[in-house]
Amino acid sequence: MFKIIPGKKDIGAQISCNIRKINKNNLKKIKSALQKYGMIYFRKQNLNSKSYIQFAKNFGKLADYPRLKGLNKKYPKITVVQRKSSDKGPSFGEQFHTDSIYTKKPPRFTMLLSKLVPKKGKANTEFCSQYLAYEALPKSIKNKLKKYKGNYSSEGPISITTKERVKEKGKINKELKSRHNIIRKISSKYTIYCSPGHFVGFNSNLIRNKKLEKYLFNHQIKKKFQYSLSWEKNQLAIWDNRSMLHQATPFKGNRIMHRITIN
Repeated sequence: MFKIIPGKKDIGAQISCNIRKINKNNLKKIKSALQKYGMIYFRKQNLNSKSYIQFAKNFGKLADYPRLKGLNKKYPKITVVQRKSSDKGPSFGEQFHTDSIYTKKPPRFTMLLSKLVPKKGKANTEFCSQYLAYEALPKSIKNKLKKYKGNYSSEGPISITTKERVKEKGKINKELKSRHNIIRKISSKYTIYCSPGHFVGFNSNLIRNKKLEKYLFNHQIKKKFQYSLSWEKNQLAIWDNRSMLHQATPFKGNRIMHRITIN
């Protein structure tokens, strides 16, 4: 059985199928759903690392995550995103952001495969559609933001959420920086491409327009643009980093997720 179940306002969608057994036609529908809904997820997927990698390759070239070492030598493209019950700070990714925007060529897509999760309804991942956020902007703000680029840093506000794991499995210590257009066009649709968790200023001179920043960040994460994804073991989610912000919700306990990013 293959079935697509869209979320409210077409933000996110569940796809019912066994991804080990999909055909070319189903894969085409999955890619189309990802483009339309921004985030898609699949429940009850019993994937090992090999089959996970194989599925991910359908979406592009697998990327390196610059901050942490991979799962092991055989599967360096899989990163372990973990929350331990002994962790005292915020959870990994507990602020709205888009992945690795501080690199020159950020990944288009991210996949998460849940290996160990708390009780369902806790430790969700929240997504915000930046297609809808752009559409809802006043025309004057749209025109203004089209002239701006955002500067991003791996040491931005969200970096505090990765410190526990970087201590254990850190790959590099240097700060990574990049600059990208705030407004992007993907196919025929415009999106806001700005990561509040990594943002450090506008344009080449790092202008800090606090009024505009506050307005933009508050607008990007309005509830009407959001989808909250509940996790269960062996669930796989894929999202488009160019059109979706995401964050981990606060929780205590153990959680292990295997992540792949795709260029």
